[in-house]
Amino acid sequence: MARRRRDNAPARVKAVGLPRASHKDLYHFVLRRTWLEFFLLAGVAFLVANALFATLYVLEPGCVANARPGSFEDAFYFSVQTLATIGYGGMYPVTRYAHAVVTLEAMAGVFSLALVTGITFTRFARPTARVIFADKVVLAARDGVPHLMFRMANARHNQIVDAHLRVMLLVTERTREGESMRRQFDVPLVRDRTAFFLTWTAMHVVDESSPFHGEGALERLRERNAQIFLSLTGVDETIGQLIHARMDYQLDDIVSNARFTDVLTLHPDGTREIDYRRFHDVEPL
Repeated sequence: MARRRRDNAPARVKAVGLPRASHKDLYHFVLRRTWLEFFLLAGVAFLVANALFATLYVLEPGCVANARPGSFEDAFYFSVQTLATIGYGGMYPVTRYAHAVVTLEAMAGVFSLALVTGITFTRFARPTARVIFADKVVLAARDGVPHLMFRMANARHNQIVDAHLRVMLLVTERTREGESMRRQFDVPLVRDRTAFFLTWTAMHVVDESSPFHGEGALERLRERNAQIFLSLTGVDETIGQLIHARMDYQLDDIVSNARFTDVLTLHPDGTREIDYRRFHDVEPL
């Protein structure tokens, strides 16, 4: 069984037949990269830019003082000094052509520094969530009534204010015309909001109106390729911005007649202790 996303990772979507136009959405493309990919991308762009300007300097031998005529290496290092505004003074432009190229490179250096600085700040300032979703969903009776239960926790040492959870069921249906389509149904919860979210076990009542009700309900849903999707939104109390997290479950992740292992302990001094080592554990009733 494939592993699901935990730390708000983007869903993997394979697009076929869509025209490639990365240059039209370059900003979004860069923001979606990991930090390692971002720094590697910036480093490659820096090297490529210097290589291009070095090629321009090589086109006119002797345009840079103290550089070996035709030496791509010297031209490359001179380009690095110019683009990074280092300017040691050992090499400098001596012809009109070299001054023109240096002017273009200085402008490129100013714009690239502002661009990288802005993107880096945006990546740091972008609100993110660290919500942990339990690996399993449990189906058990609560006060004599069957409930479907989802467990979540905030992995940061703060609280999410006004958290709102939506649970959706996605199934495949066939219309009277014989067309197959995916339909989405909202799964109502006993409580879909909480004022302060540290840990939360959301519950859905499995009654006559529930798609999980009745003998063989899970088998019928499995025949319809059903999936469960969770979407959590709230305000991070530290940064005061809206954050979101998501999770998806397969029907095989539902454990019947079981309960989540207790992980929350309240101490006499009011301290709440959460044992994340047992967060994903379930135990039979």
